[in-house]
Amino acid sequence: MLSQLPTFTDPRILVGPETCDDAAVYQLTEDLAVVQSVDYITPVVDDPYTCGAVAAANSLSDIYAMGARPIFALNLVGFPVGKLPLKVLSLILQGGADKVREAGASIVGGHSIDDPEPKYGLVVTGLVHPKKIVTNARARVGDDLILTKPLGIGIITTGIKREQVGRETVDQTVQVMTTLNRAAAEAMVEVGANACTDVTGFGLLGHLHEMTSGSGVGARISLKAVPVLPEAWRLVKEGICPGGTKRNRQAIEGQVRWAPEISEEAQLVLCDAQTSGGLLIAVPKDKSARLVKRLQAGKTPAAARIGEIVADGGQIDVIP
Repeated sequence: MLSQLPTFTDPRILVGPETCDDAAVYQLTEDLAVVQSVDYITPVVDDPYTCGAVAAANSLSDIYAMGARPIFALNLVGFPVGKLPLKVLSLILQGGADKVREAGASIVGGHSIDDPEPKYGLVVTGLVHPKKIVTNARARVGDDLILTKPLGIGIITTGIKREQVGRETVDQTVQVMTTLNRAAAEAMVEVGANACTDVTGFGLLGHLHEMTSGSGVGARISLKAVPVLPEAWRLVKEGICPGGTKRNRQAIEGQVRWAPEISEEAQLVLCDAQTSGGLLIAVPKDKSARLVKRLQAGKTPAAARIGEIVADGGQIDVIP
């Protein structure tokens, strides 16, 4: 479908839709470029304030994945007027505002529509030096792959909706979703990463496939090295899994070689659709240990080396 849309050839467009990157980048001057992205979601938990904070963190993540700094945002709101109290909307917006403020940015306006189902997100604008952009299309053979947050968010939020998850797991998952990727992005830029993407709706392997395709490389992932929220394993074994996760696994058929030991449940976890997931970073091997150490010492203690970039163009191998 997207191939039918017109293309644009403005030379100041430094990053466009060609490699399915996380945000667009437009050069303003020799040493300044603007980065912009948009994202919005339906509620993943019941508490309105938390919904707003999660949605804002999720929207900001695209800017961080480019190695950029967010400066302002616009609210995007869908709300069932007359069916839910306006206090609910107020709390959603407050949660979003507080998370944007934590990012060091401002909300300067927005747009809303009457919608049967609540939806909230942001248009986020950031800044980056044109020579310091981190895209998903520059991974190099030999790079280590670092994941900064655990997987399983989609499976667990589905479990929450079905009332199959306890309060401790809810709190743990909310903590993961509301943690900004700001510190991880700053560490990535300081250490010197080659490529990055954030892990959201297409799951770990879906976003990794975008990286390998855009970079003309392959990847090898070790299941045992991938951080996963523990409760996700119980839920997926009980058949609790979002439809988006199942579609993600179908979408990458032919692009992933599964070792015989990788169970169906493990395949679903690696394809799980995340909300406000972590960054997936390709970093030179000689810088990998330093990056992981810095990440684990900060706000991303689950950060781990999960695999490496290899020469097999576009193909992903998953081993135990």
